[in-house]
Amino acid sequence: MRNFRLFLFGHLVSSTGTWMQQVGQDWLVLRLTDAPLPLGITLALQFSPMLALGAWAGLVADRVDKRRLLLATQASMAVLALALGVLTATGAVRLWMVYTLALLLGVATAFDMPARQSFVSEMVGPERVANAVGLNSASFNTARVVGPAVAGGLIAVVGIAPAFFLNAVSFLAMIGGLLAMDPDRLYRRAAVERGRGQIRAGVRYVWATPVLRSTILLVAVVGMLGLNYRVALPLLARFAFHGGAGAYGALAAIMAAGSVVGALAVARRGHPTRLLLIGSVAAFGLLSFAAAAAPTVLVEALFLFPIGAASLAFVATANSTVQLASDLAMRGRVMSLFGLVLLGSGPPSGLLSGWMAGQFGPRSIMLLSGVSCVTAAAVAAVAGRGRPARSPAVPGDAEQAA
Repeated sequence: MRNFRLFLFGHLVSSTGTWMQQVGQDWLVLRLTDAPLPLGITLALQFSPMLALGAWAGLVADRVDKRRLLLATQASMAVLALALGVLTATGAVRLWMVYTLALLLGVATAFDMPARQSFVSEMVGPERVANAVGLNSASFNTARVVGPAVAGGLIAVVGIAPAFFLNAVSFLAMIGGLLAMDPDRLYRRAAVERGRGQIRAGVRYVWATPVLRSTILLVAVVGMLGLNYRVALPLLARFAFHGGAGAYGALAAIMAAGSVVGALAVARRGHPTRLLLIGSVAAFGLLSFAAAAAPTVLVEALFLFPIGAASLAFVATANSTVQLASDLAMRGRVMSLFGLVLLGSGPPSGLLSGWMAGQFGPRSIMLLSGVSCVTAAAVAAVAGRGRPARSPAVPGDAEQAA
């Protein structure tokens, strides 16, 4: 498991830097505009490449060496972080520059995500995928605790630019870990050969597999209408509770701390279940109603912790369900579709959330999250009656393990 340990450490460090940049970028947009909609536009631009390139990027992940692809994407994101840091430090940054760099970061992420998600199974083998996904999510969300907290204090004391510089440096940990891996210990499958209609074949495969179809549809609804806290938290901190970057960082860190608990809970389970998948969505929605009515920042923080746990339990369970239910030859394309609906929902979600916050206030975003998640959970529960409680293991995975 040395390869996975190297990956996990590098992912923890680079993700910490990434969350520092996210807080810095959000606060930079609010500093430049003092308005909700540009924040939603930035989020939409950052995730729109997933809509345009997601399926093709998954095919690329199936065709090429995933470790080498990750080296390229991580290096690209480091350069973009450095550029934003220089522009901010010199005072030359303008809103259109933030938009452009967010779009380019989205392009790199569109290729990075399916490669990184499907690379997990290559490092640990099919029998440990659910555990590895949970640990990987715990690492990512530990970074969500540390990154925003550090960024909030850093911005309050020395400004926004250092958050971008530290993010650029943090990618060296992931790059170093990838270079130090032993390729001979990877559970690799022969690359998919070039051919016509491979993306369409991936879509047809997902639609023809009930577990994949129902899970990805649920992720699409929750991702577009429920997982909108990236826009909600800075707007709540700024406009509802009249705080600064420190308040935003604290709220983000507390929600992330709850996410770590959710990730560890999923990691302890040997196999994802439909009950956990639907139950976590319902809990997320009900807690969002409570968070929308929080009168103070302290009460808001108290609700954000279990919200983080429920949301991450849902995403991690959906992730491992999709990986275990997909054939190895299709996994890159399946994970790209998973990423497309999860991250690709960011553009409409960001624009809708920014508009709603401008019209009805930031609390309206959380009300939307509550309504959509509770409704989605109810529909999924009714539609899934009679299905197995556990997601089926894939024959190809069992053969690979043998």
